[in-house]
Amino acid sequence: MSGYQFCVRFTASWKRVLKRSKWFAMSISDESQPPNKKMNIENGDGKTQQLKIGTHNGSFHCDEVLACFMLKQLPKYKNARIVRSRDPAVLDECDIVVDVGGIFDPAKNRFDHHQRTFDETMNSLNSKMKWTTKLSSAGLVYFHFGREVLSHIILPQTIDDDTMDVIYNKMYDNFVEEIDAVDNGVDQYDGEPRYRVTSTIGARVGRTNPSWNEKNCDEQALFMKAMEMVGTEFKQRILGFINSWLPARSLVEDAIKQRFEVHKSGEIIELKHFCPWKDHLFTLEEEQTIEPAIKYVIYADAAGKARVQCVPAGKNTFENRLSLLSQWKGLRDEELSKTCGIPDCIFVHASGFIGGNKTKEGALAMAVKSLQAQGCG
Repeated sequence: MSGYQFCVRFTASWKRVLKRSKWFAMSISDESQPPNKKMNIENGDGKTQQLKIGTHNGSFHCDEVLACFMLKQLPKYKNARIVRSRDPAVLDECDIVVDVGGIFDPAKNRFDHHQRTFDETMNSLNSKMKWTTKLSSAGLVYFHFGREVLSHIILPQTIDDDTMDVIYNKMYDNFVEEIDAVDNGVDQYDGEPRYRVTSTIGARVGRTNPSWNEKNCDEQALFMKAMEMVGTEFKQRILGFINSWLPARSLVEDAIKQRFEVHKSGEIIELKHFCPWKDHLFTLEEEQTIEPAIKYVIYADAAGKARVQCVPAGKNTFENRLSLLSQWKGLRDEELSKTCGIPDCIFVHASGFIGGNKTKEGALAMAVKSLQAQGCG
């Protein structure tokens, strides 16, 4: 089966799954469950008691919001009541406590990270994991319950252990680690940023809190609203990784295998069908020790024309490994074709990161000419 066929079948299968299951009917509010449907546990005297998830009251943050949401995806805690308090006596009555209490002890279901002695990371808890960002309550719950959470979210679909590892790692790398870092005050980079980013999920949770001059707010209701928002994005991200990101890997992998058929240098790949390719390309290059590094990617755009796009120098930069030739930048159509000596050119972006041609052969010629003119290929 080709990578494209896999992608089409996988996507169709997931659409059927999502149609059958109410993916976004999260039912995370205690009030959404009839009293006789709430999960109870039996006490020694034969009476029953609703399970409790404890966290702190007052201003809430993205880490405990996400931690509570993840726990409520598990059958054991699905109908648990969220108790928000800093009173040790109240917390001691909870079945699991996150982000408060000054204790990290998985055996006792206590998951706080504020104590002076706490310095745990994914790597310190499991040396096979690469991440060294200090964990928040979100990271702690994800480390201990994340795979089970993911498996319940994607039901009725199931995935094998290797695929679960890929999705588990991807979700930490692209969602949970950010929340851990922000909550623990870990700077993303050294020096002053050139501009502020205020639309992160953590910032949106922060804005859900009552403002300083609001009176008589229902803090619990606002917390539940924040949990619904975070939970929706958490689920959407998982769906995107499974439904779009994962099938794209096979297409990029096929393109890398066939790179020498595209050009003898091995520095140009052609995607048979466009897909999100950058993340997979970096990962596969590292896994397979690809040398020399791939410089250009060719694919068809939505209009059926061909594009040649530069591979970025890294995951978090706008710089290119090798830009298209500087004398082409900003030119279009006949002027561009005349300047580069290649027919049917459409454009080259002013920054030189992408160009277009009416044919695949023309786009390949643009890539080859840029390679050779800059001492590569």
